[in-house]
Amino acid sequence: MTGFDWLAAVGLLLVIEGIMPFAAPALWRDGFRRMLELTDGQLRFIGAASMLGGVFLLMMLS
Repeated sequence: MTGFDWLAAVGLLLVIEGIMPFAAPALWRDGFRRMLELTDGQLRFIGAASMLGGVFLLMMLS
């Protein structure tokens, strides 16, 4: 992966992450508030599932 590919990946990540706060800020804020109420174990599970899903998607694309 070249430097340009990394920048493109980070740019795409920022676009995807910015969709919810831009399109539905109240819904995003409510979801964020709910996440703050989760335990550390629940957040770790969500993070691990997200990482595994991302790795699986990258494996499917390559």
